[in-house]
Amino acid sequence: MSSISAVLILKNEEQNLADCLQTLDWVDEIVVLDSGSTDNTLEIAKSFGAKVFVREDWEGFGEQRRRAQELASCDWIFMIDADERVTPELKQSIQKLIQGEPAIAAIARLSWCFGDYIRYSGWYPKRVSRVYPRQLAHYNDSLVHEKLLNPNNLPVTNILGDLLHYTYDNVHQYLVKSAYYASLWADARQQRGKKASLGAALGHGIWRFIRMYILKLGFLDGRQGLLLALLSGHYTFVKYADLWVRQQAPNPARKDSPTKTT
Repeated sequence: MSSISAVLILKNEEQNLADCLQTLDWVDEIVVLDSGSTDNTLEIAKSFGAKVFVREDWEGFGEQRRRAQELASCDWIFMIDADERVTPELKQSIQKLIQGEPAIAAIARLSWCFGDYIRYSGWYPKRVSRVYPRQLAHYNDSLVHEKLLNPNNLPVTNILGDLLHYTYDNVHQYLVKSAYYASLWADARQQRGKKASLGAALGHGIWRFIRMYILKLGFLDGRQGLLLALLSGHYTFVKYADLWVRQQAPNPARKDSPTKTT
């Protein structure tokens, strides 16, 4: 019989973690890698019998997932976030999958956002690859928007059941998280020597709105779809604008800036 490890990377998730772990009572082990929580996250994880580890030297989402995977011991990995929940149908699909040949499971994620489930807008049934053989696949080292690598060309299988994702409760939460992600995105692009212009930032932002609200049928998600498309366009503009700002002259008032000459 094959075994499976549920793996989570966490920081300050006391509001979400217990509800997530309650849907994982069928896995063989739960592995938690924390990056420096100051709330009750670790205590909650331990109360569910999780194997808890701490690494505060954060090097990005991709690297943290790689580290967490190395701490697991089972045949299969189920990478899950604290704000996600496993439905009964998904549980059955995963249990069936791991008794077969090696493969990567592509799971439909259904997100709750601003008071309702988002079933269009390009969000559903956008599948995420989260279940895979531990020794045959791993994540890349991206700072943000990390991806699962498949060096052994395993088949990718769409399985039944939704992974429920309880994402943004309010606009403030969205803006804080999106600003953080935009900064990480700009960091990664800057490290690769990429540049941007304000015109490009505006164009990308407008196109993101059009694609999400019209082409991806976001208008069928009602007022939530409109708000989400507007905020997504704003996020896209901000990340390109952040990269553009980094190309400008440094603040001469900062002590670590070169002295301005006349």
